[in-house]
Amino acid sequence: MKTIFVVDDSDTNLSMAEAALEDQYRVMTMPSAAKMFLLLEKIMPDLILLDIEMPETDGFQALKQLKSRDIWASIPVMFLTGRTDAAVEVLGFELGAIDFVTKPFSAPVLLNRIKSHLDIDEIIRARTAQLHRLQNSIVSVLANMVENRDKGTGGHIERTSAYIKILISQMRERGVYTDDIYDWDDEKIISSARMHDLGKISITDVIVNKPGKLTDDEYEVMKTHAQEGERIIDEIIAQTGEGEFLRNARLFAGCHHERWDGKGYPHGYKGDEIPLQGRIMAIVDVYDALVSERSYKKAFTDEEAVSIIMQNAGTHYDPKIAQVFYESRDLFRMVREHI
Repeated sequence: MKTIFVVDDSDTNLSMAEAALEDQYRVMTMPSAAKMFLLLEKIMPDLILLDIEMPETDGFQALKQLKSRDIWASIPVMFLTGRTDAAVEVLGFELGAIDFVTKPFSAPVLLNRIKSHLDIDEIIRARTAQLHRLQNSIVSVLANMVENRDKGTGGHIERTSAYIKILISQMRERGVYTDDIYDWDDEKIISSARMHDLGKISITDVIVNKPGKLTDDEYEVMKTHAQEGERIIDEIIAQTGEGEFLRNARLFAGCHHERWDGKGYPHGYKGDEIPLQGRIMAIVDVYDALVSERSYKKAFTDEEAVSIIMQNAGTHYDPKIAQVFYESRDLFRMVREHI
């Protein structure tokens, strides 16, 4: 059963709305926007009926707050109002309201308005889910193409995806960069991170699959994969339009070899100049490389890999994220043992 919030400072209006809707929806009534925001921290409704004229925080102010948070911005909002002037409707639609219901309202009108909007919203959600599935399929194909070319990195994409999930979760738990990652959609972030080595498509197999250590010249060519990844994703953005998923993918691809001390590549970003996506990927990417066997080296033990990363915290790696990694090292080891 779909959930509807009814927010109105009139007990009469709350009772009327509840009586009209309770047979078909789970109705939750509240007398103020402040109460609504408290409940939103625990429950996500399918639609909000919001009174405009309320004390303290009116409906327009409440809608602005809703739209300012990514987690709430997609909740459809219908205004309840006794005012019918055009200026009110224009402002409401500009702020993102989907409809207006004039008070006093009749139950059939209210039900029909809600049903029509929720049906449309259901169609949009289904199509969005289909788009996400298609997007993830394309990402998986591209990531697998890169990994299949590189004979020495089997399972790298799956392991780094699991490591990123752990690291983001542990950063939240420990209060590290929480303002930056609060509204992250972890599923999208992790999916976009799978494209971090996309630029290797442009590197010759002679270098990608060389059985020994690269020469200095070959290493310089290999380093171009970060910028090539940015370039390829920029082309995709130019063709399809810029979106959150592609912006994140670009940051993972282009910044995972930057260093905290500014001595990384391709841009030489330093400290907080490095996007958070790049700082996170830098640790999980190197950890997986260290504990994995390559044609030119044996695998380091888990303890050795952790020690190397921590010795380079504050030079190569963001020290705050490195500390979270250290405190989560047992979780990383468990993933490595099973993937």
